Amino acid sequence: MLVSDKNILAEFCENFCKVIEKHCTYAVVSGFFIISSGRSRGTEDIDLIIERLSRDKFIKLHDSLINAGFNCLQSSDANEVYDYLINNSSIRYISGSDLIPQMEVKFARDKLDEYQLSKRRKEPFTGVDVYFSSIECNIAFKEELLKSSKDLSDAKFLRTVYKEKINEPEVDKIKGLIRSFRLK
Repeated sequence: MLVSDKNILAEFCENFCKVIEKHCTYAVVSGFFIISSGRSRGTEDIDLIIERLSRDKFIKLHDSLINAGFNCLQSSDANEVYDYLINNSSIRYISGSDLIPQMEVKFARDKLDEYQLSKRRKEPFTGVDVYFSSIECNIAFKEELLKSSKDLSDAKFLRTVYKEKINEPEVDKIKGLIRSFRLK
């Protein structure tokens, strides 16, 4: 991993996403967005949703990641890794032999994940040049689905940091989608 002014997670995320974006649409979701927005809390992995790919397209993506120095913890066999993803399991990549940090990758599994991908955006405030799921998606997931004390504190933090940017009707719409697709 290269040394720079960025922290190790940000550097890892940017390097990984540079490879991913050549092959598909992606969005970084959950904790890393909150950390990148300035909240002080730890994580050892970054969660990433990617669009569903055919086996051939995924194999090209996987090979590009391997050529860029990333390794998949589940298997070195791209076909086997694809089978994990297609069965709605996540896979994890690391840089070289460093076990931390890790990128946890999942295929979009439903209309809710597809919606997150369609609303992804870069947030200049974070200083990390990757696409994140929207502020509204992050708040909605933490308040409506996850609901742990850490998640509710994360949502409160986002509401404070981004108070001028939050579209409340959008948060409500996403909460409705969460109820429809995840809390049935």
